[in-house]
Amino acid sequence: MRPIVLALLGAAFLFNALPSSAWWNAEWANRTKIVINGGTAGISAPVPSVPVLVRLHTGNFSFLDAKADGSDVRFVAGDDKTPLKHHVEMWDGTNELALVWVQVPAVEPGSPPTEIWLYSGSEKAASTEDVKGTWDAAQVAVYEFKAGESPPTDMSAGGNNASAFTAALSAQSLIGVGAKFSGSTKLTLPASPSLAFGPDGGFTYSAWIKIAGPQQSAVLFSQSEGAAPLAVGINGLRPYISSGKSTSVGSTDILVGQWHHLAATAKDKLTLYLDGQEAGSSIAALSESKGPVEIGANFNGELDQLTLANVARSADWLRLAAKAQGDGGTVVTVGQAETNDGGHTSYFSILMRAVTLDGWVIIGILLVMMVISFAVMVGKTIFVARTERANQAFFSKFRRLSDDLTQLYQPRPAATGKGKSRAPRGEFAGSSVYRIYHVGVDELTGRFKAYKERGQALTLSSQSIGAIKATIDAGLIRETHRLNSQMVLLTIAISGGPFLGLLGTVVGVMITFAAIAAAGDVNVNSIAPGIAAALVATVAGLGVAIPALFGYNYLASRIKNITTDMQVFADELITRFAENYST
Repeated sequence: MRPIVLALLGAAFLFNALPSSAWWNAEWANRTKIVINGGTAGISAPVPSVPVLVRLHTGNFSFLDAKADGSDVRFVAGDDKTPLKHHVEMWDGTNELALVWVQVPAVEPGSPPTEIWLYSGSEKAASTEDVKGTWDAAQVAVYEFKAGESPPTDMSAGGNNASAFTAALSAQSLIGVGAKFSGSTKLTLPASPSLAFGPDGGFTYSAWIKIAGPQQSAVLFSQSEGAAPLAVGINGLRPYISSGKSTSVGSTDILVGQWHHLAATAKDKLTLYLDGQEAGSSIAALSESKGPVEIGANFNGELDQLTLANVARSADWLRLAAKAQGDGGTVVTVGQAETNDGGHTSYFSILMRAVTLDGWVIIGILLVMMVISFAVMVGKTIFVARTERANQAFFSKFRRLSDDLTQLYQPRPAATGKGKSRAPRGEFAGSSVYRIYHVGVDELTGRFKAYKERGQALTLSSQSIGAIKATIDAGLIRETHRLNSQMVLLTIAISGGPFLGLLGTVVGVMITFAAIAAAGDVNVNSIAPGIAAALVATVAGLGVAIPALFGYNYLASRIKNITTDMQVFADELITRFAENYST
């Protein structure tokens, strides 16, 4: 009783329905909660209208539940009513990677954390991306460096598309595609009213950088027209910002070969931020700066997610950007998926949605093996049971025979085809022992017929007894092969099922970690679903092997008993032939 109770409790846990709140739109089949933990980012006040990067990969999102291009993806506020503006920087359904920017109304610093919903799974839905609307009005330039786009396009409403771009694109950057500068390449932006910075609004430069080595007066931003030139750059390993004759130099070195978030603000003071932390400041009012912008002069390294704003962003705003966008950040976590089934989902359905394509291939193969093994077990059980019944019926009559051992013999029907005789028919046609008996009597009557035609005595010599024994042994071997036929399929399921399942798990784990590494999202919520889904293949392999193991052992024991009966009967038959028909 106890094992049964435990099994029922386990099933209840596996299929337990998880409560959830109201559904935004019934046309979408799936949704996933996304938690933005401002406290983890270290912010001290609400950050309004902030674009948040959501990294999706096989470990935290089922791409099979969305359209191939992600056009059905929607983001809704925590009230599950208010749609949020978003745009897709990258969506790779084949490799199951996606980068999506979402404008969140506000990220709160305390508990509970800010929550939004990701909806997917609507075949009728068309894309509602709002690229420029994802950024607030103060964002005058955003460059994401998309593949095949040179010079880069401004993703904000500022419309400040680059006029020249001599740097190379880097496909393996921190956030999708980045730009790689060699020291002699640069990015040029034409002058525009939105690129005029002054004390009334302010200035913010923000970008992810990875330097190849100490820099020789690298310029990350330069604007020379106006009352005072404005510049952001790196000397050696230290960042700086300058406005006119005022300069603020960072107090922290930039590590070579590592990604860092560098930001610089200017209004009533010049401030530098490295990885979300203030790295230096000086009191100096921003003077008017305008004209064309040069980025990347003398810079040797990589640049990604370059943004310019005509306000001085708060320290919390920049800290949130650094912590939420970075590789391995824990600020943005993607939760478990839910299905539109009346507001409930189950652990089992979560696992099934998280299984990757390679996992489904392995599971499909295992399902085929399971069907074959069950078919073998059912068919073999019926065959063995029929053989046992027929053998017992034959034994009951054979034991009553006296001198004439051929009384139960029934001549085979006429042969067809290649001239081979058909299998014996009649009352004992399903008996393996009867077929051995039939082989022996066939040999006996054939010899007696030849002896009669030659006028010889109808008796068997020792050589004839040996020949008949050899024929009976051959029949015994054929019957043994017949009994054991298809049993190899069960052994394949027993030994091959777990290995195939393990292969699926290993590949699934590899893909999960590769996707997490590529997406830069390292936390338990991103790892756990992918690992759990990968283990489904191992469970499937064991689900094939365990029933096959039980069935094989059960059938093997019954086949062994039948084989023993056949061996004993073969010896008995040849002995009685020698007793009754030899000289």
